[in-house]
Amino acid sequence: MVEKIFYGREMMRKELSRKERLFCDYYSKTRNSREAAFKAGYRILPERAAEKLMSRKDIREMISQLDEMRKAKTADISAGLRRAAFGSIADAIRLMFDENLNPEELDGLDLFCVSEIKRPKGGGMEIKFIDRLKALEKLQSLAETEREADKNPFVEAIEKSAKAVFSGE
Repeated sequence: MVEKIFYGREMMRKELSRKERLFCDYYSKTRNSREAAFKAGYRILPERAAEKLMSRKDIREMISQLDEMRKAKTADISAGLRRAAFGSIADAIRLMFDENLNPEELDGLDLFCVSEIKRPKGGGMEIKFIDRLKALEKLQSLAETEREADKNPFVEAIEKSAKAVFSGE
């Protein structure tokens, strides 16, 4: 990320420092500016450092880029887990029973759900599949993590306060 700084008529470019990039990364993960500043190395008055950093447009843009990359990675992981949990095993069965497959046909087979293929000495074929239950569990865990990340700490605090007030009645 490059920040453009104007001095009179002259324009200078300034790249983010290592500490600033670390701040962006930590903030993107935690959404806690004070904690992100402290972890990035702003040990003295991390609250002030966080406030100054968050006021900068280039820092906010970097955080947005990191958020988008993180969402894309999560989407890829989720898609892979869905494919593992719900994918077809038809091509693996075809591989097992069709002995006349040529190399071009093998390239076209969808064997994503296969974890291992063996040919025992006595003949035949042994195919092990991905554990679909584990894939479902990971998918559920990922969904719960996404829901937690979407929660706003301020809204959570208000909800907890409201529960505390109403439970006392």
